[in-house]
Parts: sequence; C-alpha cells; structure tokens
Amino acid sequence: MTSWLDHAACRDVDPEIFFPTGVGVVADRQAVRAKEVCRRCPVAPECLSWAQVHASADGVWGGLDAGERRELRRSRRRQAEQGAA
Repeated sequence: MTSWLDHAACRDVDPEIFFPTGVGVVADRQAVRAKEVCRRCPVAPECLSWAQVHASADGVWGGLDAGERRELRRSRRRQAEQGAA
C-alpha cells in the first residue's frame, strides 16, 4: 500500500463522495464536500501526483476533479513545450 495513504484525511470518509455521479446540483455538492476534505489533507499533493501519474480519469484526487486535473496536465504540457522552445 502507498504509505502516504496512511496520513490521508479521507481515510475515514465514505469514498463515494469522491466519485460524484451524474451532473447537476447533487453531483456538484458532492464534489464540493470531497474538496473540503482534501483542503485539510496533509498529503493532498501526493494524492494529486498519484492521480496524475496513474491517469485517473474519475473522481476528486488531491483536491481537483477530473476536469481540473486535465487542465493542469494541459497547462504543464504547454509550459514544458515553451521551455523546450
């Protein structure tokens, strides 16, 4: 098991809140609740890194939802391309 998980704020939280289903107000509220847990998590950066490395397409990881993680990857890719030019 990944050692950072031992320190995760979500260890004792129902994992379903991190995987909102559907779209709309209910799913949005669920994502907000998940991100609130992430904000107080001491290992959120490790969690986010894990999700990025493993290309997790669903859920809230490290305080970001799937769309936010996609945008982060795009932004990092653009920065790397600009740095290489």
